[in-house]
Amino acid sequence: MSASDQDEVVDTPTPEPEREGLTPHQARLVGIALASLLLAALAVLLLVRLAQRTSVLVVGVYGLAMVLCGIVIELNRHGRTRLGAWLLGVGLIAALSADWLLP
Repeated sequence: MSASDQDEVVDTPTPEPEREGLTPHQARLVGIALASLLLAALAVLLLVRLAQRTSVLVVGVYGLAMVLCGIVIELNRHGRTRLGAWLLGVGLIAALSADWLLP
């Protein structure tokens, strides 16, 4: 076989596709920042709700929501951003619904 019979294989590096979205580190930071902001907002909302009516139920609902924000911060710190995002979304909807629905 001669060199003309063989196909020359040129080893050219293929460019990596550009990433869309956030890097994992950026996603963790965004999750931590969002949960921290919600934690502060829930603390203010708890004070407002306690000024309107003093109730163990109000303290319980908003207290659990604030604990949930802390759990989400820890989940994000350990790289569980998807789980943290789902937990934060479902938990906050449940907490705000409970405050609205329960007397």
